[in-house]
Amino acid sequence: MSTHFAQNWNVSKPVARTRGGIVASQNRIASKAGAQILAAGGNAVDAAVATGFALAAVEPWNSGLGGVGFMLVYLAKEDRVHVVDFGPISPYGLNPADYPMTGGYTSDLFTWPTVQDDRNVHGPMSIAIPGHIDGLSTALDKFGTMPFSAVMQPAIGLADEGIAVDWYLTLKAATMAKELARYPSTREIWLPGGFPPVTAAGAPLQRLKLTGLAATMRRLADAGPRDFYEGDVASSIIRDLKAMGGNLSAADLKNFHARIVAPIETRYGNAQLALAPELTAGPTMLRALAPLREQRFRSGGPHADTFVAYADALRNAYAERLTTMGDTSDRRDPSTTTHLNVIDRHGNMVALTQTLLSVFGSKVVLPSSGVLMNNGIMWFDPRPDSPNGLAPGKRALSNMCPLIARRDGKPWFAIGASGGRKILPAVYQISSFLIDHGMTLADAFHQPRIDASGGDAVGVDPRHAEDVQAALSGKFPVNLSELVVYPTNFACPSAVLRDPKSGEHYGISDVMSPWSGAVAEI
Repeated sequence: MSTHFAQNWNVSKPVARTRGGIVASQNRIASKAGAQILAAGGNAVDAAVATGFALAAVEPWNSGLGGVGFMLVYLAKEDRVHVVDFGPISPYGLNPADYPMTGGYTSDLFTWPTVQDDRNVHGPMSIAIPGHIDGLSTALDKFGTMPFSAVMQPAIGLADEGIAVDWYLTLKAATMAKELARYPSTREIWLPGGFPPVTAAGAPLQRLKLTGLAATMRRLADAGPRDFYEGDVASSIIRDLKAMGGNLSAADLKNFHARIVAPIETRYGNAQLALAPELTAGPTMLRALAPLREQRFRSGGPHADTFVAYADALRNAYAERLTTMGDTSDRRDPSTTTHLNVIDRHGNMVALTQTLLSVFGSKVVLPSSGVLMNNGIMWFDPRPDSPNGLAPGKRALSNMCPLIARRDGKPWFAIGASGGRKILPAVYQISSFLIDHGMTLADAFHQPRIDASGGDAVGVDPRHAEDVQAALSGKFPVNLSELVVYPTNFACPSAVLRDPKSGEHYGISDVMSPWSGAVAEI
């Protein structure tokens, strides 16, 4: 059990409150871009798409044009949730024999075979088909009200400006410097002069320019999103990857189209929950909710017995997930993602999770386009015959868990998180705080949580009361894990909520994420 607790502070995040629309994300600058779209008359989908692209310019290590994801869309007039699936698919020409296992194993929450040169973890052979642009543009075409070129403008402006080099950007680049140094086009941007970018103390913040990204965004705004898959941008992507030895083909891009599918839904307490289906954390969330239906929650909670029930349910759900579906978590390359939520003045809601999978994805910035590519192949088990085994043209299992809740036929809240396998426990507990314990959105986000996402030990925030810690340690092995900026011991959630009584809208982002923020339209 860790006893090195250096933190000595209480951290909080403000809640945005309005009768209009709100955007909540892991980057307040991106949230503001989305809120401006709402103020210009756009709906929740317009704002979500604008925010999703803006994040590529201001939080590029988590998601971007070379990434994948899932979006849930609630349309108030229909009282219905739709799912836009642009999750990871392996290249159709992939040959599992090109990923020979070395006989060794990674060592994390469970064993995972290592592949020669870690080529499934980083580099040109680690890249799955990037669905981000088609996913967001499909959602916009189907459910939005504004043209693609219009919602791209905030992202283009931010990419032109560059990212402010503050302490957090320096931290992100420094912690991955060894990996970023492997590829020349990546190193040139992220390690200028061979070192992580740093603004001198007291000097105006420097700006880090993501070379080529603004031009690519401008090209897509002018030529349309399919240019990424069938036009000049597509040609540049394939040309660059072939030069690096990648296996993504022109046909992989041309034939990719995001899917609109039905959510999985369940009644839980006084809420109707909608989740992404199939190879996401949605089915595991349903499995974890089942035992709570029999739980008697006492008023004034959550109490110690509640957290024991959470740990039990999550451990059992993850045991089933890891046995029957497969999963991955690798300390060599920590997972990262970003999540955003939007509610508009009409009650339409979006919960959007988008990712490059690992921090900085494949670590490959394509020199012609400036696009940072995902490393979706890492999400496959390199043993082809195992659950989620590596194969050509196959969809990968992901940890993404966007959720939309309705109450009495009205929108209630949209939530999700980043953080790999820690995503589900965060979404699960905060949803229960709201539904089972009647907590406010602010109280739910500031309430300490646990993490039980696989392995024997339960991660426990030491801010929990002594009786909670005693109850958990009396039944499970426990690791005390502080809520800190780095490393991310717990997931990073965000949410928007409509108060069923007043009709007011609220939004909040992860308490410990330095750049996160919820912004109301003005």
